[in-house]
Amino acid sequence: MAEATEAVRAFQAVQAVQAVQTIQATIGDSEFDRDTAVTLRSPGVYDVELSAGWTILHAVNGGYLLALLGRALGDALPHPDPFTVSAHYLTASQPGPAVIRTEVVRAGRTLSTGQAALFQYADDGTEVERIRVLASYGDLAALPDDVRTTAQPPAMPDRQHCLGPSDGPAPEIEGSSAITERIDIKLDPATVGWAVGAPSGKGEMRGWFALADGRDADPLSLLLTVDALPPTSFELGLKGWTPTVELTAHIRCRPAPGPLRVFLTTRNLAGGFLEEDAEVWDSADRLVAQSRQLAKAPRG
Repeated sequence: MAEATEAVRAFQAVQAVQAVQTIQATIGDSEFDRDTAVTLRSPGVYDVELSAGWTILHAVNGGYLLALLGRALGDALPHPDPFTVSAHYLTASQPGPAVIRTEVVRAGRTLSTGQAALFQYADDGTEVERIRVLASYGDLAALPDDVRTTAQPPAMPDRQHCLGPSDGPAPEIEGSSAITERIDIKLDPATVGWAVGAPSGKGEMRGWFALADGRDADPLSLLLTVDALPPTSFELGLKGWTPTVELTAHIRCRPAPGPLRVFLTTRNLAGGFLEEDAEVWDSADRLVAQSRQLAKAPRG
């Protein structure tokens, strides 16, 4: 009888652990939200902590930085949602403390525009500007429903037929990959030749995207999504860091719950720079975000 009781207790303990592990994080209560939190120091000035959990290769991920500044601007501006955000990446950001300074450029009836800059500190205590952003915010819920488009969701296999980090040995890329533990990406097999030393040369990347803790997407997290997949330079046969010079994101509507589909493409690499265009589609087959960035091509 005692052994049976212990077995029941063990089974219940396992169930409790599994229940905790399957709890889905919610918008406002997730690792992403905690790691993009901003603390108001004075009007328009915010203290932040750049989390080491969002690093890739040698620096903090650019999409994470975009979301961090986007949160600060969302607090400073009278409208809730980012419509367009343009960022210039000046120097590589490192995990640790930083300060964001915002300015309201114009506050209109349907749109407000602001700018923000993120600073960190050099060894001698001087401030170093990392990234500067100009953005317009509005209310996505107030937009009309009319859609006229020729855009189509990317053609790729269902999520269960795509490939993630657990489906094979990780490619040899020097540097940190902490961000991969916080996002759930499944790539179209047609765009992962680079991972086994056989890049297609097409400059395309397609995949399913979600946050690892199950938090659904919102307009702010879409700023992360547009810069979260492996760069198209990998499929062009180049390895290493592809640092963003400038990135402009357009948020088109609030995404429906569920995983997102992301399609990246590069048509031109010249002079050591490449452009990368992104489309993000939600579970309702709506184009919810677009972006274009200019990046330095990896050497090699």
